[in-house]
Amino acid sequence: MKFHRLTAAVLAGSMLALPAAAETRVTYKSAKTASSYYQMGVQIAEAMQEASDGEISVTVEESQGSVQNVMEVRARGSDYVFTTPPVLVSLAQGGKAMFEGKGDPAFNEIRALFPIPSLTMHFVMSEESGATTLADLEGKTILLGKGSFGATEGEKYLGLFGLADKVEIADVELSNAVPAMQNGQIDGFVTAGSWPAPNVVEAAASTGVTVLSMSDEQIAETGRTKLVIPAGTYAGQDEDIVTTSLPVAAYTTTKMDDETAYQLTKTYWESKAKLGESSAWWNGVDEALMENITGQIHPGAVRYYEEAGMALTDAQK
Repeated sequence: MKFHRLTAAVLAGSMLALPAAAETRVTYKSAKTASSYYQMGVQIAEAMQEASDGEISVTVEESQGSVQNVMEVRARGSDYVFTTPPVLVSLAQGGKAMFEGKGDPAFNEIRALFPIPSLTMHFVMSEESGATTLADLEGKTILLGKGSFGATEGEKYLGLFGLADKVEIADVELSNAVPAMQNGQIDGFVTAGSWPAPNVVEAAASTGVTVLSMSDEQIAETGRTKLVIPAGTYAGQDEDIVTTSLPVAAYTTTKMDDETAYQLTKTYWESKAKLGESSAWWNGVDEALMENITGQIHPGAVRYYEEAGMALTDAQK
């Protein structure tokens, strides 16, 4: 198990709520250390450190995935913060899919804090391929990767749109997508992650690519959330990219006290603009993503949203 130990944020004003010598410890469990989501956890903790006098100490902990993060709620205490798509929280609370037969009362105590960058689908095609729509994938060689959300989702989309038997799937690791495109081994690749995606940035800058958009009808058929990547995000991208996403949020449980949840949420939002100066993926997070949190929000976080004038639904309260 790998850990990244950092001191996290409580903003000025927290001294009124906590004794001068008090320290609250928080564990932030995100993803594998090589992933962008682990980097995000480190960045959150660093931003909090800069704003704090050390009242809240955050440990960023490696995870094997979102399902594991949810499952660990059963054994964790008041210090536990984790990231996962809201849909997995709903499945856990309903005892469905991968949580069937594994239900636990602890799942009903999960509460959201704030949204983080969404997992965003990218169908990335070389300019030489001439592909500008999903239909143009027919006859092309595509890299899906293995075992990732993007690979599973990409395979699903090929089936939905009648392309499963019309596309050649390359036996190449996703980490080799850019060189494989450069040498003509593949016509394109599918990847999912926060945007701007580093491998898409590299491909766009080095070989020239077209990131495909989807129609509203296609997006509806996938059952995923619509997301627009603004024009200019990638080199040579003159128009918005309309694609799908899987929302992701940071969660804790009712075991966390209201003041800690309030300070974490407040610090996150008030540090986000500065985070975006160093990592553009934070610029894709705004108040509009709040509607993707389908379950309840922690009362301490609700307090911040009400102070900030962010509208919440009855279900979120």
